[in-house]
Amino acid sequence: MCAREHPAGSDTDAIFVGWQKSGGGIYPLFNIIAADHPLYHSTVTDVTLRKLHLRIPQIPSPYPEAAPPPWRDLGVELNYPLTAKEAIQIAGLDYSVTKQPLGLQTSMQPTGYATMRMDTHEVLGFVNAAYEPIQNIDAFTFFDSLVAENKAIYETAGAIGKGERIWILAKLPGYINVHGNDLVDKYLLLTNSHDGSSRIRVKVTPIRVVCNNTLTAALQETGDISICHTADATHNLKNAALTLEASIYAYKKLDVIFNSMASKKITDDQLRDYVRALVPDNEENHNTARAEKIRDSVLHLHESGLGAHLARGTVWGAFNSVAEYTDHMMSGEDEATRLNSIWFGRGNQLKTKAFRLAELMMRA
Repeated sequence: MCAREHPAGSDTDAIFVGWQKSGGGIYPLFNIIAADHPLYHSTVTDVTLRKLHLRIPQIPSPYPEAAPPPWRDLGVELNYPLTAKEAIQIAGLDYSVTKQPLGLQTSMQPTGYATMRMDTHEVLGFVNAAYEPIQNIDAFTFFDSLVAENKAIYETAGAIGKGERIWILAKLPGYINVHGNDLVDKYLLLTNSHDGSSRIRVKVTPIRVVCNNTLTAALQETGDISICHTADATHNLKNAALTLEASIYAYKKLDVIFNSMASKKITDDQLRDYVRALVPDNEENHNTARAEKIRDSVLHLHESGLGAHLARGTVWGAFNSVAEYTDHMMSGEDEATRLNSIWFGRGNQLKTKAFRLAELMMRA
C-alpha cells in the first residue's frame, strides 16, 4: 500500500460518515480523506475502499444500545498494523517461550517438559518431548499476505491467563446482513498457546453487531484450521493461507443459515422446548434451581435482550438469546476465564449445542 498524505492527526485513508439504508439492507459510508487520491472527499462504501486499497477506519455500531464486547478489557485495539509481528508488538505479546526439562531422563521415566515465559519466568504449561514452542511473534506471519491484499484487518489482540494463550481478532470484509437490518461481522480468531492444550488455530467467529454476541459457527468444513506444535510447524504455517478460501465458503453458508433462521417463526411452546432441550434437568440431582435459572434467563433475553426486537419469535432470536446469555450474563468468572469459556470452553460448548438444536428446529 502506498503512503498517502492525510490531514494532521489522521491515521487512515477515510472517515466514517454514517449508515445508509438501501435495497433492504444497511451499509456504512465513508469519505475519502487521502489528499492525493483522485477521489478525495468522495463518499463511498467499504467495498469501494477495499477495491481502491484504502484503509478502512473503525466503524461505530448502528445500534447505540450495543453491549461492549467481552474482550474489551482484555485486548489492545490495533491501529491498522500491516503485519502480525507489528500487531503482537503493539499488544505487548512479544515475549519468548522456552521448553525446559523437568528432570533427568531414564529408560523407565522419560523426561517431562515445562514451557516457560522468559520475561516473567512463569511456567505456562507442561508438554511432551515432541512439542516445539512457536513464538508469538512468528505464529501468524502466514496471515500477513491477506492483510496486505486488504482481505482482512488485524483489529484487536490480547492474552488469556499468564500468557499461555494469545489471540488476534482479524476482521474480514463485509457483513452477513440478516433480513436487511441485523448485521453480523465476519471475523477470524487467530490463537497460539503455550500450555500444550491446543494447537495454533484459526477459528471462524461471527459477531452479531447489535449485541456483540460471538456466534459459534458449528459447521463442518467451516474454515477452522489447527497446526501441531512440532518441529515442522513453521513450514506448515505457509499453507495456512488456504483458510481464507474455506472461511469465505463458511460465511456464504452461514449467510444462508442465519437468514433462514430469521425467517423461521416459532411459538412460545417451541421456544420453551428448545430451552429445556438446551439445559435439561439433572436426573441425578433433585435440585434443579440452577438449570431453571439459566432457562429463565434465556427466555427473558428472547423477549427483552439486546436486539430482541430484530429477532423475537424466530429461531434466530432463540439462538441469539443463548449467545447473549453465554457472552454477557454468565457469572462467577473473572473476565479472562469468561472469555476463554466463550471462545474455547463451556460457553462455546453451550452455543454449539444451541446451534445444533436450532438446526433441528429448522427441519421441524
